[in-house]
Amino acid sequence: MEKIIFATGNEGKMKEIREILKDLNIPVLSMKDAGIHVDIVEDGDTLEENAVIKARTIMQLTGQLVLADDSGLEVDYLNKEPGVYSARYAGEHTSYHIKNRMIVDRLNGVPDEKRTARFVCVIAAAFPDGTILTTRAAMEGRIGYEEKGANGFGYDPIFYLPEYGCTSSELTMEQKNECSHRGKALRQMKEKLKDLLK
Repeated sequence: MEKIIFATGNEGKMKEIREILKDLNIPVLSMKDAGIHVDIVEDGDTLEENAVIKARTIMQLTGQLVLADDSGLEVDYLNKEPGVYSARYAGEHTSYHIKNRMIVDRLNGVPDEKRTARFVCVIAAAFPDGTILTTRAAMEGRIGYEEKGANGFGYDPIFYLPEYGCTSSELTMEQKNECSHRGKALRQMKEKLKDLLK
C-alpha cells in the first residue's frame, strides 16, 4: 500500500488525521493533494452511509485505499438533532456562528443536566478489492451557553466538556486528538489497517 487518500479537502482536519495515522508510515493525501476535484452527494440516511459513499466514490475514481469520515452533533433535548444533517443544518451555506446561536437559543432555559450532547464520527475505509470497513466513536459533553474558544471549527465552540472545564474549541490539538470522536474512530481504524497491512 503506497498511499492512503482521505476524502476531504479540509486542511484543519488533515492535520489531525496525519498526526494520528503517522505511525502507519504511509503517506496520507487529501483529495486536493491527490488532484481530485469532485463533488460528492452525501444523501445517506446515516453517518455510516455518508462515510461509505465518500470513501467508495473516491476509491472507484483512483483505485487506491480511501478513508472518509462523516460526523454529526446529537443534542438529546432536540431529539438528537442536528445529527446526520449537522453540516446542512439551517442550510448548507449558513455560517456556524448562526448554527451555534440557533442551537443555544433552542436550549434557552434548559438546565445543564438536560443539555447533554455528543459528537459522533464514523470512519469508512474503501479498499480497491471492494472491501468496506467502518468504525464509530463518540465524544460526550453538553451544549454551553455561548461560543468560546478559537481552536476548533463547526460546533466546537458551544460543545462543553465538563471533565476539561472548557469547550472543544479551547482544547489544545493534543488534548483534542486524545478525546475527540474523530480521534477515537481514527485510532480504531488504524488498528484495523495495521492488522491488514502486516
